[in-house]
Amino acid sequence: MEHATAHDPKRAAVSLTLASCGHSDFTLRKSRFVGCVQPMADRPGALVRVAELRALHPGATHVCWALLAGGHSAAVDDGEPSGTAGRPMLEVLRHHDLEGVLATAVRTFGGVKLGAGGLVRAYTDCVVQALSNATTTPIQRLAHLQCSLPYALEGAVRRELAAHHAALVSVEHGSLVQMELELPEINALAFQQALTDLSSGAIGWT
Repeated sequence: MEHATAHDPKRAAVSLTLASCGHSDFTLRKSRFVGCVQPMADRPGALVRVAELRALHPGATHVCWALLAGGHSAAVDDGEPSGTAGRPMLEVLRHHDLEGVLATAVRTFGGVKLGAGGLVRAYTDCVVQALSNATTTPIQRLAHLQCSLPYALEGAVRRELAAHHAALVSVEHGSLVQMELELPEINALAFQQALTDLSSGAIGWT
């Protein structure tokens, strides 16, 4: 069973993603669990990876997975009792404030049933162990700004870009200069204030 929900925007302001993959591999009461956490940008990419795992493990009983990417989440039990696989895996990712990450767990059934509690613990451990040998890195969120300004200020504005690690995405010259800018979100307010002070309020923001 799959559950999909919107990612909570009230999570920590600084989210993390993975700079490298992490893996786990253990046997519990004769069932083998092979886990992986890896960077993943979107759901289509996750589906491709899950299909690859099914091909790599033709004897697997279940290929369960959880995804946090693009502002949405997914939790897939792949035949395990509802809520015993994908959801616990997803909660581990959320607990670590991760974004843009896919967690997978391949189970090869060994003939001994684990029960609902045992499955939850196994799939949780599968992701926790994989994360323990992965490398995380902060996500740098970008702000997109648009402004209009007199021609006389264009040179001064361009000189401010480097100081605030801002990039000029596009520029149009009409009755005013129209600029589209991109910069780290944490720098945006200071950048706008600096340009407002520099221009004595002559720069308009949209």
